[in-house]
Amino acid sequence: MPSTEFDVDFDGTVAVITGASGALGSAAVDRFRAAGATVCAVDVVAPDDEDSLLETDERTHFYEGDLTDEADVERLVSAIVDDHDRIDHLLNIAGTWRGGDPIEETDLAEFDLLMNVNLKTAFLAAKHALPQLQESEGSIVSISARSSLEGGEGDGPYRITKSGIRLLTETLAAENRGTVRANCVMPSVIDTPMNREMMPDSDHDSWVDPSEIADVMAFLCSDGASVTSGAAVPVYGDA
Repeated sequence: MPSTEFDVDFDGTVAVITGASGALGSAAVDRFRAAGATVCAVDVVAPDDEDSLLETDERTHFYEGDLTDEADVERLVSAIVDDHDRIDHLLNIAGTWRGGDPIEETDLAEFDLLMNVNLKTAFLAAKHALPQLQESEGSIVSISARSSLEGGEGDGPYRITKSGIRLLTETLAAENRGTVRANCVMPSVIDTPMNREMMPDSDHDSWVDPSEIADVMAFLCSDGASVTSGAAVPVYGDA
């Protein structure tokens, strides 16, 4: 069951949320919008696409772009700053999952896909948003994973990219101490339509609702977490 919202005031702030058309991204859009933020929702999937879960309103501005392309990221950030004058929060949610094959049977194309979508997008978004975030003394929250904490069978490349997110987070925190806070969250299994379809026989009641993870991300961007940077926060629920 989704959690009860706690008070967070993001009035007057601008939040850039990547992967905004997906289950977790759209939940984060809802959470930050409810807290008063102007939300810049970024995805390759437009809101009118049948696969999109994003609902826009007058405080949600959609920007379509390829976050694996540095020129496109540069263009997106420039457009957002031109439109809204600032960036206060960056939520790196764009990502995907692939697994099932041991390393010797993993196609390079699959490895490249995971590196690009899970890690490169977060790197490029942070790189180009940082000048604005440094000016606003803002925050970055990215999505790692519980499985990033150790090696495992079958989904090694995914785990590698998510451990990269943790190290990227720690690096951003160290390089921007006193200005920009950077943290990440580590979900186990998120209760999304895609995960239910892929794992129909699993215990769905133990999975974490996207809105509950969005709550944690909102807290990490709030004044309540002003002394927290470089953290990897478990959001496992009962899984």
